[in-house]
Amino acid sequence: MDNLRNISPIDGRYQKTTRPLQDFFSEEALIRYRILVEVEYFIALSETSISQLKALGSEDHTKLRSIYEEFSLDDAIAVKKIEQVTNHDIKAVEYYLREKFEQLGYGRFREYVHFALTSQDVNNTAIPLSMKDGLNQVIIPLLDQLRQTLSQLAASWIDIPMLARTHGQPASPTTTGKELLVFVERLDKQLDQLRDIPYPGKFGGATGNFNAHFVAFPNIDWVGFADQFTARLGLTRSKITTQIDHYDDLAAICDCLKRICTILIDLDRDCWTYISLDYFGQKVIEGEVGSSAMPHKVNPIDFENSEGNAGMAIAILEHLSAKLPISRLQRDLTDSTVLRNIGVPLAHLLIATRSCIRGLNKITLNKEKIQQDLDQNLTVVAEAIQTILRTLDYPDPYEALKALTRGKKTISRADLDSFIDSLEIAEEQKVRLKKITPSNYIGIIPRHTF
Repeated sequence: MDNLRNISPIDGRYQKTTRPLQDFFSEEALIRYRILVEVEYFIALSETSISQLKALGSEDHTKLRSIYEEFSLDDAIAVKKIEQVTNHDIKAVEYYLREKFEQLGYGRFREYVHFALTSQDVNNTAIPLSMKDGLNQVIIPLLDQLRQTLSQLAASWIDIPMLARTHGQPASPTTTGKELLVFVERLDKQLDQLRDIPYPGKFGGATGNFNAHFVAFPNIDWVGFADQFTARLGLTRSKITTQIDHYDDLAAICDCLKRICTILIDLDRDCWTYISLDYFGQKVIEGEVGSSAMPHKVNPIDFENSEGNAGMAIAILEHLSAKLPISRLQRDLTDSTVLRNIGVPLAHLLIATRSCIRGLNKITLNKEKIQQDLDQNLTVVAEAIQTILRTLDYPDPYEALKALTRGKKTISRADLDSFIDSLEIAEEQKVRLKKITPSNYIGIIPRHTF
């Protein structure tokens, strides 16, 4: 129960939910990704024309990759102990790797560990890489699961007519499934955009010009080397930079995630409202308590939890997207400070998405209540009747229907039929108008996006 002493709920109350992100955004993970970048960089150097590294081959590369592939919590602790002396996190990684090179028999090559690099050549590749992996392996699959859950509910309820409510007032009917399908399409668009945004990698030395690289080995195409190296990591190199990446692509990723959180909140609030209208019921989970005082209650806690955590994610993503692209001159340290929190909004998004899925899996459809509301709101067919009357060149049909229906909670079928009978139109048109009901006035329902 050590997590009872954690300050943040994402590592305390919600640790079981957020644990999958620890492999990408914990301090241990950050150190491991930094070591991955340093090792892969050294291997890439060994494949250039640098004569001192020509002796290294594929077997050596395999041994060196074991440094990060077999990286453990004890190794991370060892790096942190070095950092207590250096008071510099990247230098601690370098010293740790120099020791590991000695242990593996590569001590003569240790001066090429972190060769000609600045800290941000490592951070600005390690962090985007961890973000890419965390999103692709944890967050996006979960959002796909949310999308699938919504699609299944939409398919099941696509033909269930439902009273729409614009401005909270009864409006032209829709179907329950179609309203859920709205969120499927919105998620699809944002997920497509998220997959299209490149993950940036900065790699160019202390001020982005390969100064140290070029002065040491002027005959090597360092620009081409950096492009290939970052591509090998699965990143797109920002080509003209200061000491740090300009973070515009990373900000775009944050903005896209922010929109996904906004869609989640919109979905949460709609589901919450449908529950309050008794359109949705909730499955009772044995042992759960809805209220400490009112035993009867089954509260929509999953949607409320999702809404709150999505809001927290938005707040942090907003700061990241607004702050990261701004740095004084060639760099200041503010980017490094906030980047350490990159996993926090993703953890809140993870919690929000899981809670929303859990809530969706609990809801049931109260068809009787939905039908009752349709039957009690016959006024919503006024739009249909006045529109048909327009096609018949009937004078001022909108005003006629307005006089009959505006401000009235309901009108009876008899009243509506009497109104239709009073119209000076052909008898077959009256029959046509009388067949329109809130249950069949639902328009064209999409069926091809499940």
